[in-house]
Amino acid sequence: MICINNVTKTRAMVLTAMFTALIAAGAYIRIPVPVCPFTLQFLFTTLAGLVLGKNRGAAATGLYVLLGLAGLPVFTGGGGVGYVLQPTFGYLIGFIAGSYLTGHIAYNGEPTSKRLLAACFVGLAVVYACGMVYYHFISGVYLHAPISIRDLFLYCFVLAVPGDIALCILSAALAKRLVPVVHLKGAV
Repeated sequence: MICINNVTKTRAMVLTAMFTALIAAGAYIRIPVPVCPFTLQFLFTTLAGLVLGKNRGAAATGLYVLLGLAGLPVFTGGGGVGYVLQPTFGYLIGFIAGSYLTGHIAYNGEPTSKRLLAACFVGLAVVYACGMVYYHFISGVYLHAPISIRDLFLYCFVLAVPGDIALCILSAALAKRLVPVVHLKGAV
């Protein structure tokens, strides 16, 4: 006889691995837009937090980052430990924090549509905050090519955020349908 607890743990591990794979695939699903690449990584990192909860969602996203740092070409620009010196690495850090916070907010009460959408937007803010701060730091300190706050805001936020706002809405809608189906006890 299989213990119900072991089934739940196995299911949670499989779903965590699945979201890690979806995030990696999302890095390669590119929608061509000028200036910055638009990928589906944010969609899957946000869904990881919403569907799996804060701990498992952050674990799936963290595993994705660790696989990339270990050398697997899962990031939009490849992989390897040297990726830490890429200006966009801060967004990857933000994905982990965003997944965690999104899951925390989504399950800090009844996961209504409004709560799920609010969680997505807070996660988006965290991703952009981490990404922009890191981009500014690496550009100035490591690359010796400082970027002005105006240009940073324009290129790393204004031009990129409309697509991610649409992904927030899509994430909340998908999560509203997926959460009852997945139903992981202790997801938070």
